Amino acid sequence: MMDSAISFIKEFGNNFSSDYSIPKRKLGKTGEELSIIGFGGIMLNDNPQEFANELVAKAFDLGVSYFDVAPKYGNAEDRLGPALKPYRKKSFLACKTRQRDATGAQQDLENSLRKMQTDYFDLYQLHELSTDEEVQTVFGKNGALETLVKAKKEGKVKHIGFSAHSVKAALFALNNFEFDSILFPINFACWNAGNFGPQVYEEAEKQGIGILALKAMALTTFGDKEDLIFKNCWYKPIDDELIMKQALRYTLSKKVTAAIPPGEYTLFLKALEFMQDFNPIEEEETKELLALAKNTKPVFMHN
Repeated sequence: MMDSAISFIKEFGNNFSSDYSIPKRKLGKTGEELSIIGFGGIMLNDNPQEFANELVAKAFDLGVSYFDVAPKYGNAEDRLGPALKPYRKKSFLACKTRQRDATGAQQDLENSLRKMQTDYFDLYQLHELSTDEEVQTVFGKNGALETLVKAKKEGKVKHIGFSAHSVKAALFALNNFEFDSILFPINFACWNAGNFGPQVYEEAEKQGIGILALKAMALTTFGDKEDLIFKNCWYKPIDDELIMKQALRYTLSKKVTAAIPPGEYTLFLKALEFMQDFNPIEEEETKELLALAKNTKPVFMHN
């Protein structure tokens, strides 16, 4: 099974034009330019090193420059570190910490630097801010944010960002620190059926910080008795290829720097394929997505 996956990766892109390279966009005020499709390191969790090496090499060959990983993603750091090493100087590497106190965040940072075989991260993020308690701890005395600020001064981190699974937490973060980026779900169903995203996007855009998108190709949540479709993806991705492409174009038609596809390599490669003829979504296509959103339970909702 894994041999066939590796063979598929090796052959992927053979039909692309020889000079193809994925488009890039600026990340807020940082001066950095990122590929508009990011490499979600979670894809490598619980997969062999050879698989990681092939997937990273293929991504880099097609112009992917933005790589994202986190300690929460199982052994993804262990796999991505060696695989990315040959391309590290020409890539934008983002990592995260879910620790909420300064000491825990420092331990995460040092461990991640070691596993990723690098002495700095281009972007280091507070991961999955959700509850009021988490936010108060992170931004309080001896909170994790102190570690990120210190790491930037020491040159271990170039830019500071955060991700959030709550509108309230995201808005609090945006209004209480000058972040370089936000990583947040920007999804057609969440946005239109869950009222989840517009408020955060508006504030981030107003501040001019880099907006990185999660869940662009997500459809809905799993029911209580449903099994995961892909081992590294906790939500249901869209399975219709046309709708999948429209949903990704919906997200990337906003002022979003880059989108990270679901944690499954076939969907990541599909997103790269879609970028061969990327153009902003049209009004009629948006109407089709909005009709689907009305009958979809979003992955995230905000009341």
